Amino acid sequence: MLRDQGNKVAAQYSLVFKLPDDLKQLYLKFGIDLARANGDDSWTLPMPARFVVDRPGIVRAADADPDYTHRPEPARTVEVLRALRG
Repeated sequence: MLRDQGNKVAAQYSLVFKLPDDLKQLYLKFGIDLARANGDDSWTLPMPARFVVDRPGIVRAADADPDYTHRPEPARTVEVLRALRG
């Protein structure tokens, strides 16, 4: 599991988008402060994504979708991990 403070890793894979000012104001209205959560003032969010990388560094499964409502299924992640264990 990766905790990507400031979305630095996600940015390297083009999986980050910057919130427009009107959406930033809406987030603040609801008490969501991405600047505090991200640890910087970028006001960026990552796309939901899942990458399973084996010990040699080969990507064995990948899912990413710009629509935040489409999330990788946890059960699929478990299946991939079990298959890697052989």
